[in-house]
Amino acid sequence: MSNPFAARRAAFRALHAEGCFALPNPWDAGSAKRLQKLGFKALASTSAGMAWAMGKDDGQVTRDEVVAHLRYLCAVTDLPVNADFENGFSDTAEGVGENVTLAIEAGVAGLSIEDWSGTGLYDLPVAVERLKAARAAIDVSGQDVMLVGRTEGYLRGVRDLAPTLERLKAYAAAGADVLYAPAVTDPDEIKAIVEAVAPKPVNVLFWGAEMSVDSLGALGVRRVSTGGSLAAAAWAGFDKTAKLLAEEGRLTPKA
Repeated sequence: MSNPFAARRAAFRALHAEGCFALPNPWDAGSAKRLQKLGFKALASTSAGMAWAMGKDDGQVTRDEVVAHLRYLCAVTDLPVNADFENGFSDTAEGVGENVTLAIEAGVAGLSIEDWSGTGLYDLPVAVERLKAARAAIDVSGQDVMLVGRTEGYLRGVRDLAPTLERLKAYAAAGADVLYAPAVTDPDEIKAIVEAVAPKPVNVLFWGAEMSVDSLGALGVRRVSTGGSLAAAAWAGFDKTAKLLAEEGRLTPKA
Protein backbone atom coordinates (compact mmCIF):
# COMPACT_ATOMS: atom_id res chain seq x y z
CA MET A 1 0.00 0.00 0.00
CA SER A 2 1.37 3.43 -0.92
CA ASN A 3 2.01 6.00 1.80
CA PRO A 4 -0.28 9.01 1.24
CA PHE A 5 2.01 11.26 3.28
CA ALA A 6 5.37 10.35 1.71
CA ALA A 7 5.26 13.11 -0.92
CA ARG A 8 4.32 15.72 1.67
CA ARG A 9 7.17 14.67 3.92
CA ALA A 10 9.66 14.82 1.06
CA ALA A 11 8.39 18.25 0.06
CA PHE A 12 8.65 19.46 3.65
CA ARG A 13 12.26 18.37 3.97
CA ALA A 14 13.08 20.01 0.64
CA LEU A 15 11.78 23.34 1.96
CA HIS A 16 14.57 23.29 4.54
CA ALA A 17 17.37 22.97 1.97
CA GLU A 18 17.80 26.67 1.28
CA GLY A 19 16.18 30.05 1.75
CA CYS A 20 13.67 30.92 4.46
CA PHE A 21 9.96 30.15 4.48
CA ALA A 22 6.97 31.14 6.60
CA LEU A 23 5.35 28.31 8.55
CA PRO A 24 1.93 29.55 9.74
CA ASN A 25 0.04 27.81 12.51
CA PRO A 26 -3.66 27.04 11.89
CA TRP A 27 -5.86 25.70 14.66
CA ASP A 28 -8.78 24.15 12.78
CA ALA A 29 -9.92 23.06 9.32
CA GLY A 30 -11.06 26.51 8.25
CA SER A 31 -7.81 28.24 9.13
CA ALA A 32 -5.78 25.43 7.52
CA LYS A 33 -7.74 25.64 4.27
CA ARG A 34 -7.49 29.44 4.17
CA LEU A 35 -3.72 29.31 4.65
CA GLN A 36 -3.37 26.71 1.91
CA LYS A 37 -5.44 28.90 -0.40
CA LEU A 38 -3.09 31.82 0.30
CA GLY A 39 -0.22 29.80 -1.12
CA PHE A 40 1.78 28.71 1.92
CA LYS A 41 3.86 25.60 1.32
CA ALA A 42 3.52 23.99 4.76
CA LEU A 43 1.63 24.39 8.02
CA ALA A 44 2.25 23.74 11.69
CA SER A 45 -0.17 23.06 14.50
CA THR A 46 -0.37 25.32 17.54
CA SER A 47 -1.01 23.94 21.00
CA ALA A 48 -2.29 27.33 22.16
CA GLY A 49 -4.63 27.85 19.21
CA MET A 50 -6.03 24.36 19.53
CA ALA A 51 -6.56 24.76 23.28
CA TRP A 52 -8.34 28.11 22.92
CA ALA A 53 -10.67 26.68 20.28
CA MET A 54 -11.57 23.93 22.78
CA GLY A 55 -12.23 26.42 25.58
CA LYS A 56 -9.03 25.43 27.39
CA ASP A 57 -5.77 27.11 28.31
CA ASP A 58 -2.54 26.22 26.55
CA GLY A 59 -1.05 23.11 28.14
CA GLN A 60 -4.42 21.64 29.15
CA VAL A 61 -5.00 19.47 26.11
CA THR A 62 -4.33 15.75 26.36
CA ARG A 63 -2.16 13.56 24.20
CA ASP A 64 -5.16 11.83 22.67
CA GLU A 65 -6.80 15.17 21.87
CA VAL A 66 -3.64 16.39 20.18
CA VAL A 67 -3.16 13.21 18.15
CA ALA A 68 -6.78 13.38 16.99
CA HIS A 69 -6.28 17.05 16.10
CA LEU A 70 -3.16 16.23 14.08
CA ARG A 71 -4.95 13.46 12.22
CA TYR A 72 -7.72 15.94 11.45
CA LEU A 73 -5.35 18.67 10.19
CA CYS A 74 -3.46 16.21 8.00
CA ALA A 75 -6.76 15.09 6.48
CA VAL A 76 -8.15 18.53 5.63
CA THR A 77 -5.08 19.93 3.85
CA ASP A 78 -2.77 18.72 1.11
CA LEU A 79 0.16 20.52 2.73
CA PRO A 80 2.81 19.05 5.05
CA VAL A 81 1.94 19.56 8.72
CA ASN A 82 4.51 20.06 11.45
CA ALA A 83 3.22 19.13 14.91
CA ASP A 84 3.56 21.23 18.02
CA PHE A 85 3.90 18.11 20.13
CA GLU A 86 4.72 19.93 23.37
CA ASN A 87 6.97 17.79 25.59
CA GLY A 88 5.88 14.54 23.99
CA PHE A 89 3.20 14.14 26.67
CA SER A 90 5.48 12.06 28.86
CA ASP A 91 8.25 12.65 31.37
CA THR A 92 9.98 9.43 30.33
CA ALA A 93 12.00 8.80 27.21
CA GLU A 94 10.08 5.58 26.62
CA GLY A 95 6.77 7.43 26.78
CA VAL A 96 8.01 10.10 24.39
CA GLY A 97 8.97 7.43 21.88
CA GLU A 98 5.58 5.74 22.10
CA ASN A 99 3.72 9.02 21.68
CA VAL A 100 5.87 10.15 18.76
CA THR A 101 4.84 6.95 16.99
CA LEU A 102 1.20 8.01 17.37
CA ALA A 103 1.95 11.42 15.86
CA ILE A 104 3.71 9.82 12.90
CA GLU A 105 0.72 7.56 12.30
CA ALA A 106 -1.47 10.69 12.26
CA GLY A 107 0.38 11.84 9.15
CA VAL A 108 2.68 14.63 10.30
CA ALA A 109 5.72 15.67 8.27
CA GLY A 110 7.56 16.99 11.31
CA LEU A 111 7.16 17.35 15.05
CA SER A 112 8.78 19.27 17.87
CA ILE A 113 9.71 17.97 21.29
CA GLU A 114 10.34 20.66 23.89
CA ASP A 115 12.35 20.44 27.10
CA TRP A 116 9.75 21.97 29.46
CA SER A 117 8.39 19.59 32.08
CA GLY A 118 5.49 21.81 33.09
CA THR A 119 7.38 23.27 36.04
CA GLY A 120 10.91 23.73 34.69
CA LEU A 121 13.42 22.64 32.09
CA TYR A 122 14.40 19.00 32.16
CA ASP A 123 18.02 18.47 33.14
CA LEU A 124 20.06 18.38 29.96
CA PRO A 125 20.93 14.65 30.08
CA VAL A 126 17.23 13.84 30.54
CA ALA A 127 16.23 16.17 27.71
CA VAL A 128 18.79 14.57 25.41
CA GLU A 129 17.52 11.07 26.15
CA ARG A 130 14.00 12.21 25.35
CA LEU A 131 15.16 13.57 21.97
CA LYS A 132 17.02 10.33 21.28
CA ALA A 133 13.84 8.36 21.99
CA ALA A 134 11.90 10.55 19.56
CA ARG A 135 14.62 10.07 16.94
CA ALA A 136 14.56 6.30 17.43
CA ALA A 137 10.78 6.19 17.05
CA ILE A 138 11.01 8.08 13.76
CA ASP A 139 13.79 5.84 12.50
CA VAL A 140 11.91 2.67 13.41
CA SER A 141 8.82 3.96 11.59
CA GLY A 142 10.77 4.27 8.35
CA GLN A 143 8.99 7.58 7.68
CA ASP A 144 10.79 10.75 6.63
CA VAL A 145 9.49 12.85 9.53
CA MET A 146 11.58 15.80 10.65
CA LEU A 147 12.39 16.08 14.35
CA VAL A 148 12.58 19.54 15.90
CA GLY A 149 14.62 19.95 19.08
CA ARG A 150 13.10 22.83 21.04
CA THR A 151 14.37 24.55 24.17
CA GLU A 152 12.00 26.69 26.20
CA GLY A 153 14.38 28.84 28.27
CA TYR A 154 13.76 32.17 26.56
CA LEU A 155 10.02 31.58 26.31
CA ARG A 156 9.89 30.93 30.06
CA GLY A 157 11.86 34.06 30.94
CA VAL A 158 15.38 32.62 31.25
CA ARG A 159 17.03 34.75 28.56
CA ASP A 160 20.53 33.29 28.70
CA LEU A 161 22.22 32.47 25.40
CA ALA A 162 25.02 30.19 26.61
CA PRO A 163 22.84 27.40 28.08
CA THR A 164 20.46 27.77 25.14
CA LEU A 165 23.30 27.14 22.70
CA GLU A 166 24.49 24.21 24.80
CA ARG A 167 21.06 22.62 24.69
CA LEU A 168 20.49 23.20 21.00
CA LYS A 169 23.87 21.72 20.08
CA ALA A 170 23.15 18.71 22.28
CA TYR A 171 19.75 18.25 20.64
CA ALA A 172 21.34 18.45 17.20
CA ALA A 173 23.81 15.75 18.23
CA ALA A 174 20.92 13.64 19.59
CA GLY A 175 19.31 13.56 16.14
CA ALA A 176 17.15 16.67 15.82
CA ASP A 177 16.79 17.78 12.19
CA VAL A 178 15.73 21.34 13.09
CA LEU A 179 16.59 23.45 16.13
CA TYR A 180 14.24 25.93 17.79
CA ALA A 181 14.41 28.34 20.72
CA PRO A 182 11.15 30.32 20.74
CA ALA A 183 11.19 33.96 21.92
CA VAL A 184 14.79 34.69 20.92
CA THR A 185 14.58 38.09 19.24
CA ASP A 186 18.03 39.68 19.18
CA PRO A 187 19.54 39.37 15.67
CA ASP A 188 23.01 38.67 17.04
CA GLU A 189 21.69 35.89 19.25
CA ILE A 190 19.68 34.41 16.41
CA LYS A 191 22.78 34.45 14.21
CA ALA A 192 24.77 32.79 16.99
CA ILE A 193 22.19 29.99 17.16
CA VAL A 194 22.30 29.50 13.39
CA GLU A 195 26.10 29.28 13.44
CA ALA A 196 26.19 26.98 16.49
CA VAL A 197 24.04 24.26 14.93
CA ALA A 198 25.01 24.68 11.27
CA PRO A 199 24.39 23.11 8.83
CA LYS A 200 21.15 22.05 10.49
CA PRO A 201 18.24 24.45 9.93
CA VAL A 202 16.87 26.79 12.58
CA ASN A 203 13.25 27.74 13.25
CA VAL A 204 12.44 31.16 14.72
CA LEU A 205 9.12 32.24 16.21
CA PHE A 206 7.67 35.55 15.08
CA TRP A 207 8.00 37.60 18.26
CA GLY A 208 7.47 41.27 17.54
CA ALA A 209 6.52 43.42 14.58
CA GLU A 210 10.13 44.13 13.64
CA MET A 211 10.69 40.53 12.52
CA SER A 212 10.21 39.50 8.89
CA VAL A 213 10.91 36.40 6.84
CA ASP A 214 13.42 38.34 4.75
CA SER A 215 15.35 39.79 7.69
CA LEU A 216 15.51 36.44 9.47
CA GLY A 217 16.50 34.70 6.26
CA ALA A 218 19.43 37.11 5.98
CA LEU A 219 20.61 35.78 9.37
CA GLY A 220 20.53 32.21 8.05
CA VAL A 221 17.18 31.17 9.53
CA ARG A 222 15.39 28.54 7.44
CA ARG A 223 11.82 28.82 8.68
CA VAL A 224 9.67 31.22 10.70
CA SER A 225 6.55 30.08 12.54
CA THR A 226 3.70 32.10 13.98
CA GLY A 227 2.84 30.06 17.07
CA GLY A 228 -0.50 31.13 18.53
CA SER A 229 -0.40 34.64 17.04
CA LEU A 230 -2.83 33.97 14.17
CA ALA A 231 -5.30 32.38 16.56
CA ALA A 232 -4.83 35.25 19.01
CA ALA A 233 -5.52 37.77 16.24
CA ALA A 234 -8.68 35.91 15.25
CA TRP A 235 -9.93 35.82 18.84
CA ALA A 236 -9.09 39.50 19.33
CA GLY A 237 -11.30 40.39 16.36
CA PHE A 238 -14.05 38.14 17.69
CA ASP A 239 -13.87 39.69 21.16
CA LYS A 240 -13.95 43.24 19.81
CA THR A 241 -17.01 42.59 17.66
CA ALA A 242 -18.84 40.54 20.32
CA LYS A 243 -18.16 43.26 22.92
CA LEU A 244 -19.69 45.85 20.59
CA LEU A 245 -22.75 43.65 20.15
CA ALA A 246 -23.11 43.12 23.91
CA GLU A 247 -22.65 46.77 24.84
CA GLU A 248 -24.21 48.64 21.91
CA GLY A 249 -26.36 46.07 20.15
CA ARG A 250 -24.55 46.52 16.86
CA LEU A 251 -21.85 44.83 14.82
CA THR A 252 -20.17 47.85 13.28
CA PRO A 253 -18.62 50.83 15.07
CA LYS A 254 -20.43 54.15 15.14
CA ALA A 255 -19.50 56.53 12.33
